[in-house]
Amino acid sequence: QVQLVESGGGLVQAGGSLRLSCAASRRILTFNTVGWYRQAPGKQRELVATITSSGSTNYADSLKGRFTISRDNAKNTVYLQMNSLKPEDTAVYYCNAMTVFYNYWGQGTQVTVSS
Repeated sequence: QVQLVESGGGLVQAGGSLRLSCAASRRILTFNTVGWYRQAPGKQRELVATITSSGSTNYADSLKGRFTISRDNAKNTVYLQMNSLKPEDTAVYYCNAMTVFYNYWGQGTQVTVSS
């Protein structure tokens, strides 16, 4: 059973920064893709950013330039650096890891950006 544990969420003022962490219970390079999604109240879950086992990254167009995904293979951890945060970034942020056959989710971490 794979576990993904997110941390780093919280309350921040608009314009501030946060770094989210996702610690996996097994080597992250065994996943095809690891990434972040978010879900705001009343909205569908949406892609934030992903990183493949080869290191290729993908971002939601609206977040390019403000958010950066990275990983530490030795720590089996994926990070999401979020800068210049806006109130509309308020959401629960979920870590996701995919293989060919399975799709794993973390429990989510709340990010609240005050205006």
